[in-house]
Amino acid sequence: MRNAECGLCERRWISIGCRWALPVVMALAVGSLPFGSASGAAAKAKVKAADDEDDPPKEAQKTSFVGDYIRISGMHAIAIEGVGLVSGLNGTGGDTAPSRYRTMLVDEMQKNGVKHPNTILRDSPNYALVLIRAALPPVVRRGDTFDVEVVLPENTSATSLNGGYLLPSRLAEQAFLPGKGVTKGHEFAIAKGPLLLSLQESGSVTQAAGQRRAKILGGGAFLGDGLNHKDRNLTIYLLNEFRDVRNTKRVAERIGQRFHHYEHGIKQAMATAHTDQKVELKVHPRYRSNYLRYVEVIRRIAFKENAVEERMRMEKLKVSLLIPTQASDSALQLEAIGTSTIPILKEGLKSRSAEVRFYSADALAYLGDDSGAKELGEAAKNEPAFRVFALAALADLNEAVSNTVLRDLMNTNSAELRYGAFRSLWTMDKADPFLRGERINDQFNLHVLRTEGDPLVHLTRHRVPEVVLFGPDQELQTPVALSAGRHIVVSAPQGSDIITVSRFEPNQPDQKKATSRRVGDVIRAIGELGASYPDAAQMLTQAERQGNLNSRLEIDALPQAGRVYYRPPEDIPNQVSTEKTKVRVGKASMLPNLFPSVKDDKPVDDADGTDSPDANEASRRSSKDKDTAGQASVADETEETTKSASRFKDWFKNPFKRPGAGLPPQSE
Repeated sequence: MRNAECGLCERRWISIGCRWALPVVMALAVGSLPFGSASGAAAKAKVKAADDEDDPPKEAQKTSFVGDYIRISGMHAIAIEGVGLVSGLNGTGGDTAPSRYRTMLVDEMQKNGVKHPNTILRDSPNYALVLIRAALPPVVRRGDTFDVEVVLPENTSATSLNGGYLLPSRLAEQAFLPGKGVTKGHEFAIAKGPLLLSLQESGSVTQAAGQRRAKILGGGAFLGDGLNHKDRNLTIYLLNEFRDVRNTKRVAERIGQRFHHYEHGIKQAMATAHTDQKVELKVHPRYRSNYLRYVEVIRRIAFKENAVEERMRMEKLKVSLLIPTQASDSALQLEAIGTSTIPILKEGLKSRSAEVRFYSADALAYLGDDSGAKELGEAAKNEPAFRVFALAALADLNEAVSNTVLRDLMNTNSAELRYGAFRSLWTMDKADPFLRGERINDQFNLHVLRTEGDPLVHLTRHRVPEVVLFGPDQELQTPVALSAGRHIVVSAPQGSDIITVSRFEPNQPDQKKATSRRVGDVIRAIGELGASYPDAAQMLTQAERQGNLNSRLEIDALPQAGRVYYRPPEDIPNQVSTEKTKVRVGKASMLPNLFPSVKDDKPVDDADGTDSPDANEASRRSSKDKDTAGQASVADETEETTKSASRFKDWFKNPFKRPGAGLPPQSE
C-alpha cells in the first residue's frame, strides 16, 4: 500500500514537473535568441496580429458593433441619361440643330432599322428629339419601374411636349473623360410611355418653360446591374484600419447568422464576403419596403459577443427600452439580436408612453411578431410623426392582422392616412380583391374602394399612375361640361342621370358612350374611348373646380419622414418643466422606400402668389381633419379641404392622348 502511494505521488510529481518544464524550456529557448532579433519581433507581431483579429479594438470597452467597422455603399440613386424620340406632338415638334445628341439619336434609330432618320427629324412636326434623365433608385430589382423626366434641348425648334409619347429609349450612365468628352457607360434601363406635363397657371411667364418639360410615371424599367444583369444590391466595405480577410468573413458570418432566407428550399445568407474589404449585402425580404431600417439594424449587430455577454446586454436593454429617450436605439439593438428579444419588446407594449409602445411594436413587426400590429395602427392614426414608419412596418409584417388594421385606417378622414394605408395594403398583396382595381386603356389603374368616411378622390404624380376612389357611390353633379384630353368631351344637362362621353377627332368617325353619373363609370367610359391618365386627371380636377365633384380631391397625400413629435414632460426622467419637448422622428432622408418623397416637388403658383406648400400653414389648418399631436401633411392641414390640392391642379391641366408607337410611313 505504501509503495502504491509512493508510486502515485511520484507519477503526480512527474506530471506536474512536465507541465512546468515546457514553459521553462520555451523561455530558455526564447532567451537564447539575441536581444531584439528579427525573428523574435516577428513572433511578437504575429501574436499581436492574431489578438487584434480575434478581439475588438482595445479602446472599445463596451460592445462593438458591425457599424463600427464598416461603411455601406449603394444607398444613393444613380443618375442615368439618354436621348429619345417623342411622337404624337400634333404640330409642336421640330428638328434640333446639329449636336452630339442628334448624332446619338440618328445612330440609335439606324441600329433599330429606321430608314431615313434625318428626314423624319427634319420634316415631321409631330416628332422631337428629347433628353431623358432619371434617378435609378437603390436596391432596385430587375423589371422594377421608376419615374423618368423628359426635356426638350435648348437648340430645338420644337415648342411643346404636350400630347407626346416617348418611344423606347435606353438610359445609361454618362461620364466626362478628359480628351474623349462625354462617354456612355453601362445601360441600366429602358424608358418609354406617355408624357405628363407640369404647367403653371394660364398666362404665367413660366408656362412656355412648362411645355418643354414632362414626366413619365413609372416610365423607366430596370434592366439589371453589371454584365450579368443582377439586382442592384448594397455593398459593405470595411474601414481601412480593419481591412482583413478574417474581418470581412466575420462581418458576413455575423450578418448571415442574423439574416437569411430560403430560396427553393436552400438557405441563403444575406451577406457574402468577396475580398479583404468587400461584402455584398442583399436586402432581407422582411425589409423590402424599408431597406434603410435594415441598414440601421445591420449596423447594430454585435461584431463579437458571446452568449453570456449578449444576455447581459439584453438585460440592460430591457431597462433602457422603457425610457422614452432611449427607446428608439434600444428597440433597434433588440431587433438586431433577433427573435429571442421578443418577450422584452412585448413588455414595451405595456408602457404608458406612446413612444415606447410604438418603438416596441415597430421592432416586433420586423421580427415577424404581430403582437404590436394594433399599436402600430393606433400610432399611425393618432401621431403623424410615427405614421410613415408604422405603415411601412405593417406592410412588411404582412400578416392577416396587418390587413385588418390597414383596412380600418382607410375609413378615417385623414387623406394621407387613407392613401398611405392603401399603398401599404397594395404593397402587401396587389391581388387583394378589396383593392385590386382595374387597368384602364393600358394606361393607368382605377381602384374603387368600399370604405366609410367622407368620399375622397386621390391622384398621384409618382411611380404608379392611378386614380383611387374612397367610396364607390361618388357621382358627378349636373350640369356637366368637361374635357378629358384634346378629343374627349364629357357632358350632361341639368337633372340628367346619364352622362354622355364623346370623342371628336379630325378624319375619324365620332364616337359616343352613355354611362351613369358615378365617377368610376365615367372614368371607365373615357378609358374605352382612348383616354390616358392625364386625361382622366384633367377631367377630375376640372370637375372639382366647377363644382361637379362633391368629393374631396387630393393629390399626393403621402406621409413623410422627419416630422416632429411632442414628447410629454412625464416621459422625461427628472423633467422639471411642464412643456412638451420637440423630438424629430427620423430624418426626412430616412423615408421608407414604400413611399415616394414629395419634398423636392416645387408646387406651382397659388392664386395668392405663394409658391411654398408650407406658406400660410397656420391659416390653412382644417378643423375637420386636424392632426394636433404632431406635424401632418399639407393635405390634412387645409382650411377648405375640397380645395386642398389647388397648388397642383394645373399640373394636370394640359391633356394628351397616347399616340401610336410606330413611325410614319417611309418612302425609299
